[in-house]
Amino acid sequence: MQRDELLALLTPEAMTLLDDAPAVASSADALALVTRLRAAGGSPATVAAVVTQAKLRRRALAKFGPFAERMLFTDAGLQQATRLQVAAHHADRFRQAGAVSVADLGCGIGADSMAFASLGLEVTAYDLDEVTAAIAAHNLAPFPNARVEHGRAEEVDLADFDALWFDPARRTTNGGSTARHFDPSDWSPALDFVFGAARERPTGIKLGPGIDHAYLPEDAETQWVSSGGDLVEATVWMHDAARAGIRRSALVIGKQGAAELTSSEDVHDAEVGELGTVLYEPDPAIIRARLIGDLARSLKATMISETIAWMTADAFAPSPFASAFSVREVLPLHASSLKSELRKRDIGVLEIKKRGVDIDPAEFRRKLALKGASSAVLILTRIGDRRVAILADRLS
Repeated sequence: MQRDELLALLTPEAMTLLDDAPAVASSADALALVTRLRAAGGSPATVAAVVTQAKLRRRALAKFGPFAERMLFTDAGLQQATRLQVAAHHADRFRQAGAVSVADLGCGIGADSMAFASLGLEVTAYDLDEVTAAIAAHNLAPFPNARVEHGRAEEVDLADFDALWFDPARRTTNGGSTARHFDPSDWSPALDFVFGAARERPTGIKLGPGIDHAYLPEDAETQWVSSGGDLVEATVWMHDAARAGIRRSALVIGKQGAAELTSSEDVHDAEVGELGTVLYEPDPAIIRARLIGDLARSLKATMISETIAWMTADAFAPSPFASAFSVREVLPLHASSLKSELRKRDIGVLEIKKRGVDIDPAEFRRKLALKGASSAVLILTRIGDRRVAILADRLS
């Protein structure tokens, strides 16, 4: 969002129109809203700003639920914003660490600051981008214990706060194009600066879930988080925000609540074994936290291959950390023969999963030309050196 777009949005007229605007879920909805607003006398700039926000609010429902109905967004800010459920866990960590005031350094549209403020923390949020800071100020307006500043994290007097939250920017936008930075020294603020500040007070640092383990400090707790099956972040907790005796953890948030697997050290994988009657697919947070071995041993399972993060066992044990599948049979991984075998079994509804094989599931599905009334799961993978297709059913 550019500054002139923000100014067009932050007017009494535009905000009234936005609050009265219906949900925009399709191009037809957007066209109808544009027509309605123009007929009511809205200027082109106002109409464009209102319609854009109506679209973003609709998308934001998945992350923010009913809170999205009064919030403002930028497209990039919404993409990068912490989901509200996850932000609540961040806030609780600071509360457990005894924090009273927190600086949110790189606040984006203010999702984490909203969670901090809702738990009673005194929050000062900073963002380097002026437009983003203004959006955050709107979103945090209902909280008297939160304020927003436009500024660089490196220039903030951190001594004024007893806890810090960092979300280093890993992308820069220039002329409408976005560049992603893979070197942590190019982030804003740079990761070395963040880790240096974190050693003085309770600190949480939100990083991408694919962060190289080599960048993670040995004296910190790193927690990989998945929400609704999506791997969303790796959070480094330092100083008093880190829990004693925990170096790696995986937090899995789902419909049944939250579950966590922790370890005080790097975990060695389980042994490779023969394919049993049950297959387990670990949650992505377990995989990135490298806790597969501990999970396998808790399920009395073995690995199907040294390089594939799937496990197998002869008895089903429900776990919040893995999806489970009942093995029907193992078939050759050839589209033509699978097409025939699936038709013999009247399978026309098929969930295709792959691991360890270079196959495009969408293209593979087309080759199968599915027909039938029954459903199943087809897992394309390797057992040892063999490429196989495992016909299975999901277990609850």
